[in-house]
Amino acid sequence: MTSITDHFVICSAATDIQVKAITDSIRKGTDSKPWRIEGYEQLNWVLLDYVDVVVHIFKSSEREYYQLERLWADAQLTEYND
Repeated sequence: MTSITDHFVICSAATDIQVKAITDSIRKGTDSKPWRIEGYEQLNWVLLDYVDVVVHIFKSSEREYYQLERLWADAQLTEYND
């Protein structure tokens, strides 16, 4: 669907502390370092760019506002709930 990356991971959390915890967990649990990190200072929307995979970690209110999933509505969707 795009030449930017192979996969998008989109998730959300209720608080900025949870956004930070998810971000830190992904970074610690991944052998490679992200090529780019955006939004870690504000913790409303953090982007981790691993080139083949781009991870978006939203605070719930930000995810509802931006509705990033709308942009990729034609893409194959795999939903995980935990």
